Amino acid sequence: MDTAIDFTPSETVMPWWALYTRHQHEKMVAEVLRTKGVEVFLPLYASVRRWKDRSKLLYMPLFPGYVFVRGVLAQRLHVMTTPGVHMILSQGDRAALIPEDEIQAIRQTIEGNYHFEPHPYLKCGERVRVKRGSLCGVEGILVRKKNVFRLVLSVQMLAQAVAVEIDAADVEPVGAKVAAPLASTEMAGARLQQYPIRPFAS
Repeated sequence: MDTAIDFTPSETVMPWWALYTRHQHEKMVAEVLRTKGVEVFLPLYASVRRWKDRSKLLYMPLFPGYVFVRGVLAQRLHVMTTPGVHMILSQGDRAALIPEDEIQAIRQTIEGNYHFEPHPYLKCGERVRVKRGSLCGVEGILVRKKNVFRLVLSVQMLAQAVAVEIDAADVEPVGAKVAAPLASTEMAGARLQQYPIRPFAS
């Protein structure tokens, strides 16, 4: 099963923005927006949910409550009249734009052969860059949990993050001038600025 709902990439690069949806309405919002001709990106991850009598593999939104859309804000009326849409995230009096490189980092992760999952958002530390493999060039935060290393990819505007398992030998500190490899006990992160988020002005 696909790990994202991703519709009709545009020939002309346009900015991404984010919608905040009602609880557990992300997939419905994405499907309805698709029928309206809006380009949508809803990354999903596999999660095994267990009950007393059974287990089931579900595909859950990687960023609960959020759907990414790309296009001009002239489509705002179509978007805001979609059932399940609560608001457009904004920064000041404008829609809060999501950087293209953050979207592409998430896309590369879900299209690769990696185990990934939501991760607590980290605010400080040193960024690292993947230097080989299908995630080559992607920047994030290297963390260690027991004996497993994960690269944490952040979406600053949402103050949320995703963690993907990776070999620590495949990353290097961003802007580092030393040739020594990253120590296995080192925890790196990004100093990220979090902007105030409020509903987009009508």
